[in-house]
Amino acid sequence: MESNEIILRKPTAEDGIDVFDLVERCAPLDPNSSYCNLLQCSHFSDTAVAAEKQGELVGFVSGYQIPARQEPTWFVWQVAVDAKARGLGLAKKMVAEVLNRADMQSVKYIETTITPDNEASWALFRSLAKQLDAPLEDSVMFDETKHFKGRHGTEHLVRIGPFNLAGH
Repeated sequence: MESNEIILRKPTAEDGIDVFDLVERCAPLDPNSSYCNLLQCSHFSDTAVAAEKQGELVGFVSGYQIPARQEPTWFVWQVAVDAKARGLGLAKKMVAEVLNRADMQSVKYIETTITPDNEASWALFRSLAKQLDAPLEDSVMFDETKHFKGRHGTEHLVRIGPFNLAGH
């Protein structure tokens, strides 16, 4: 194994503070509390992925399956890629790593929220829709004024699907 190889794996609670630090380095991502990151890495590890290079966390995707949905839907909470690992397609590889897990094969939709100015996230999710040969729809989920009282930009709900993971 090359020392420059990036290893994708399920996160553990021990990754929580490293995720917190990674997100802080990845503007314009919104930071969560370190406790939230601990929960993402422990309770939600089956629907998250950590990317490690030479023992350092360089990428992280967090998400969860939305409860009580008739059609199984994976909500991607956050995608973080350290500057030193950008340009390698890592974000898409991390998303694919989660989707390829056996317990994710029933998922028919991916959802996330993206602010209008986050070009990297828009590009990632448009590329995923194309790869999955599935439509991408977007609508306002959380409005800058109504929900954030002017403290945060509008978050658009991006929905990809339906798709069939068994065919990919």
